[in-house]
Amino acid sequence: MKATVNGTIIATSDDIVDCDGYQYFPLASIRMDVLQKTAKTKSDLECPHGVQFYDVVVDGKHHERAAWIYEAPRPVMQQVAGRCGFWKDVSVGQ
Repeated sequence: MKATVNGTIIATSDDIVDCDGYQYFPLASIRMDVLQKTAKTKSDLECPHGVQFYDVVVDGKHHERAAWIYEAPRPVMQQVAGRCGFWKDVSVGQ
């Protein structure tokens, strides 16, 4: 499976975890150079799993809060520990 932004591959892996309709990629499969940590919002701080959002930056364009990692997932979300999810401008598919 691949995660792309405007045709640029930012992650690729066959080791995908599907959780609540989102596909989570192992951190080792992601181009971390395109992720830029965002400031946490009040809602982020209230997340019981310690969510950290990232802007995805490709060709100088910021795709705001298009990726996230749960830094301290509780047992119910443990299957996505050490993984990153994408949404918004990021396409995930074959």
